[in-house]
Amino acid sequence: MNQQLAGYAPTPVAARMENHGRAMLKVAMASGQDLFARTGSMVAYEGFIQYEPNPPAIRQLASQWVTGEGAPLMKCSGDGLLYLADYGADVVVVNLDNDAISVNGTNLLAFDAHLQFGVERVKGLAKFTGQGLWNVQIGGTGWVALTSRGTPVVVDCGRGEDETYVDPDALVAWSPALKVKGKRSFKASSLIGRGSGEAYQMAFSGQGIVVVQPSEDSTDRLRARG
Repeated sequence: MNQQLAGYAPTPVAARMENHGRAMLKVAMASGQDLFARTGSMVAYEGFIQYEPNPPAIRQLASQWVTGEGAPLMKCSGDGLLYLADYGADVVVVNLDNDAISVNGTNLLAFDAHLQFGVERVKGLAKFTGQGLWNVQIGGTGWVALTSRGTPVVVDCGRGEDETYVDPDALVAWSPALKVKGKRSFKASSLIGRGSGEAYQMAFSGQGIVVVQPSEDSTDRLRARG
């Protein structure tokens, strides 16, 4: 039986964060290298690892988590290997090098605790939605893990002059340097399926990337409010 299951055994550690299969994240934990992870995402660990739900650094932003993107986090610390997952969603690992990324809170799985982060309102959309859109912006040098409902596509917006349009309910993350604006659509196609007759898209332009999942988030992140 051991030989039959050998192909699923952990591989040697090659990086701070890496995939174990498509839907599991492996994190090499070490003393002094704490991690923020989505509450409830731990599926297994080896060694000595402690967990602190709702740590002080997160409580300071509690009001923003409530009014913006919901992303309850726990602090993980210790030595060993930590395995995280989110209901079978694909895991995407990003290594920031003095860079930043803006992430939909529902797609945020884990990130190094030393990175700078905060909840920010996306400019240019409030006039379309009344309240606008909020994202978690993470910056610095370190590791970030995202989730995607299916294999995502990463669009390079700097390859041409055309804008890139994305359904906000399928949006995972983007480069904060990109310019963002909203667009309304009243075409008949918006009456099909989940549409309500008035559809919104987000238009991105400039130098950077946009990460899009092949499944719409059921939370309806961008919709008319009144």
